[in-house]
Amino acid sequence: MHAATHVLVLANRTADSLELLERLVARHGLSPIAVTMLAPAVWEVQDPHGGVESACRRLRVARRYLHAGGIEVACITGDPDPMIAFETEWRRGGYDEVIVSTLPSHVSKWLRIDLPRRIKNAAPGVPVTHVTAHAQPAGGGLTPAVG
Repeated sequence: MHAATHVLVLANRTADSLELLERLVARHGLSPIAVTMLAPAVWEVQDPHGGVESACRRLRVARRYLHAGGIEVACITGDPDPMIAFETEWRRGGYDEVIVSTLPSHVSKWLRIDLPRRIKNAAPGVPVTHVTAHAQPAGGGLTPAVG
């Protein structure tokens, strides 16, 4: 069996989106992946803990979904600035690919700061994929087909 490709996924409001999670399960179907989900803890009006609770809730949903798909998953929260969060985790090393998941362009703050391109520049020679997703959780009892 081949060693798993280590994929760093940068997502916050889309961390538990069906578009992102299905993309990861499909990617795992091509060759095994181990995923680190990194969610910058961005302040949200409904989260009195600076965005940490909201990020952790989304990461828990994503972890359950990906585990059901046979994917090894680690989940961490990071700096509210997505570039600083990425750079901090990237320096730890060991990643073979990066996936940046954003909201659609008309609402995405990350696209306004050109985050996918900035990450490509910060990780030369590493595949960086941009996934556009909606902030609608994959939860609701959905699990990926296994097998």
